Amino acid sequence: MIITLKDGSSKEYAGQMAIIDIAKDISEGLARVACAAEVNGEVKDLRTVIDADCELNILTAADPKGLAVYRHTAAHVMAEAVKRLFPEAKLTIGPSIDNGFYYDFDHAAFSRDDLDKIEAEMKKIIKEGKALERFTLGRDEAIKFMEERNEPYKVELIRDLPEDAEISFYSQGEFVDLCAGPHLMSTKNIKAYKLISSSGAYWRGKSDNAMLQRIYATAFAKKEELEEYLAYLEDIKNRDHNKIGREMELFTTVDVIGQGLPLLMPKGAKMIQTMQRWIEDLEDNEWGYVRTKTPLMAKSDLYKISGHWDHYKEGMFVMGDEEKDKEVFALRPMTCPFQYFVYKASQKSYRDLPIRYGETSTLFRNEDSGEMHGLTRVRQFTISEGHLIVRPDQMVEEFKNCLALAKHCLTTLGVEEDVTYHLSKWDPDNSEKYIGAPEVWEETEQHIRDILNELEIPFTEDVGEAAFYGPKVDINTKNVYGKEDTMITVQWDALLSEQFDMYYIDQNGDKIRPYIIHRTSMGCYERTLAWLTEKYAGKFPTWLCPEQVRVLPISEKYADYANDVLKELKKNGILATMDNRSEKIGYKIRETRLAKVPYMLVVGQNEQEEGKVSVRSRYAGDEGQKELQVFIDEITKEIRTKEIRQIEVEEQK
Repeated sequence: MIITLKDGSSKEYAGQMAIIDIAKDISEGLARVACAAEVNGEVKDLRTVIDADCELNILTAADPKGLAVYRHTAAHVMAEAVKRLFPEAKLTIGPSIDNGFYYDFDHAAFSRDDLDKIEAEMKKIIKEGKALERFTLGRDEAIKFMEERNEPYKVELIRDLPEDAEISFYSQGEFVDLCAGPHLMSTKNIKAYKLISSSGAYWRGKSDNAMLQRIYATAFAKKEELEEYLAYLEDIKNRDHNKIGREMELFTTVDVIGQGLPLLMPKGAKMIQTMQRWIEDLEDNEWGYVRTKTPLMAKSDLYKISGHWDHYKEGMFVMGDEEKDKEVFALRPMTCPFQYFVYKASQKSYRDLPIRYGETSTLFRNEDSGEMHGLTRVRQFTISEGHLIVRPDQMVEEFKNCLALAKHCLTTLGVEEDVTYHLSKWDPDNSEKYIGAPEVWEETEQHIRDILNELEIPFTEDVGEAAFYGPKVDINTKNVYGKEDTMITVQWDALLSEQFDMYYIDQNGDKIRPYIIHRTSMGCYERTLAWLTEKYAGKFPTWLCPEQVRVLPISEKYADYANDVLKELKKNGILATMDNRSEKIGYKIRETRLAKVPYMLVVGQNEQEEGKVSVRSRYAGDEGQKELQVFIDEITKEIRTKEIRQIEVEEQK
C-alpha cells in the first residue's frame, strides 16, 4: 500500500501497519510527539491500523487537532485522579475545548485545595507512564460493565447510543472510561497542565437535571506555552467587567434584589447616560429618527397578535393566569408591537415613508439563572431600539443605512475591529418555530446576503438563529473568556405588518403592506458597558469616563485655587472632582491612577501665582504646566470629537 504524506512524499509498505509504526518509520522523534493522525482528512487514533492507500498527516500538539487529542487524554488523567481521591464521585463527560478541557463529576463542590490535590495526583499518574489501551464491548456487555462500576451516567450515555454504534472504552491501568477517542499512547506524554477552576453545571445542560461539578483545566506540550497561557488568564481576569466594574463602582448586585438585576451606581449610570444621549442625538439629528415612549407592559392580546405569545412566552415575565384572570399582562421583551400602533394611529401615505421610530427601551427577559453574568446577561436591560416602516422599494437602501449607523457607532466606540457579522437564518427543518412561507424566507435571506456582499462585509451564515418573523444580521463579539454575545442586530421583516394590519396608501390609492426593519444602533447599554470595560480594562476614552479630571492641590493652602479650577472645569461641562484630603501629593496621584481617571491637574504655589495647572495624563504622562483655558480647550475638543487617544507612556506604579 502507498501512504501519501502531508509534504507530498510517499511511503510504500508491503502489508498493513498501525499509524504509530508508520510515524516511527518516518522519524522516531515524530513518533515521540505524535498525538493522532489525519487519514484522508479524518482524525484517527495512533493505534489505528491502515491497510489501504491513503493520505496521512501525523498530528502533534502544535496542530489544533493534535492538541485537542492531547487535552482529551489529560482529561482522562484528571478523571482518574479524581476517582483515586474521591472514589464516590461519578463520571459523566470530559471533552477537550478551545482553550483546554473539562470534566463533569457528580460530587460535592471542589475547593481550590481539592484542585491542588487532584493536580498532585495527576503528576503521580503521569509519572507512572501507563499505556492507554482501546477495547470495545457489545451494548448489553457495555451496560453491565458500567453498572458494575457504579457509573450511572455512563450507563445512560450507552443506552442513548444508536443500536449499531461501536461502543469503545479506553483503559489506563485500573482506570477505564467510556470514550470514542482518539487518545495519546501513554499518560507519560502529558507534559504541562493546570486545573483552572471548578463550577456547577447541569447534566446535559438542562436545568431540570442533576447539578454536577465541572473542573476546568488546560494542558500544553511545553511548559513555556502553559506559563504564557496562565499569564493570559491573569490578564483577562483583571479585565473581567465583573471585577473592574465593582472596583470602579460602576455597578453592583444584591441577592435580595435578584439575579440578573444589577444596580448601576453613579459612575455606571453616568456612563450609560452619556451613551444614551449620544445615541438619541445621533439618531434624531443625523439619521432621521423620531422618538417614541411606550409602556413597559401590555396585555397578552398584544403579544398574541405579534406571535410572541406562541413563540416567546417562556422568555417573558407574565402576570396573571389566563384560565383564572380576565386580563393577563406581561412585561415587554421587545418594543416593536407598541411602535406598530404608533404607526397605525393615523393613516400614512407612500410619501410619509420611510418612518424611523427610535426608542430607548427598557426590556425584560426571563433568562435562565445559569445564564446570568454581570452586565452581559441580565433580566432587565435597556437598548437603543428602533423600527423602520418602509416601502418595499426602500427596504434595501434603509437596511444598508442601518448597517452604516451600526458601523459608525462601533467605530466611535473603538471596537469596530472586534466584531464579526452573521447572517442568522431560519431552520427549514424546524419550520414550526417560524411564521411565513419558505419562499419568503429564501427571498429575504438572499436580499441580506446580497447586501453584505455588496458592502464587502465578511460574514458567516448561522442556521436556526433568525427571529421567528424574519432573518437578521447579528453583529457579535467575544468577552474576555471567549463567549460570544450579540451586540447589534438588524432584522428584515416582511411578515408582521400583515398580522397588525399595517398599510400605507400608494400613488394609486391602494392599501399596501409596508416592510419593517427591526434594529439597534448600539445595542444593549448594559452589555455595551461590560464590553467597553473589558476592551479598555476600565481606562475608557475620555468622553465616556464618569470622572474625566481630578484636581489635586499640593496642600490645603491651595484648596481655594483648586476649587476655582474645579468650578471652571464644571462650567465647561467637564466631569471633574477634587481631592482635598490632607494627604501627600504622591499618594493622591497614585490613587487617581488606580481610579483610572484620564487627567489629573496638580496645583500648588507656582500654578496659583501664574494661573496655570500642571497636567498629568494616562496618555502622555507629565504634560507640564498649561494655561487652564488651554487645557479646557484641549479636553473639550477631545470630548466633543470623541477622540480615542492612545497611551504613549508606561504608567508609573
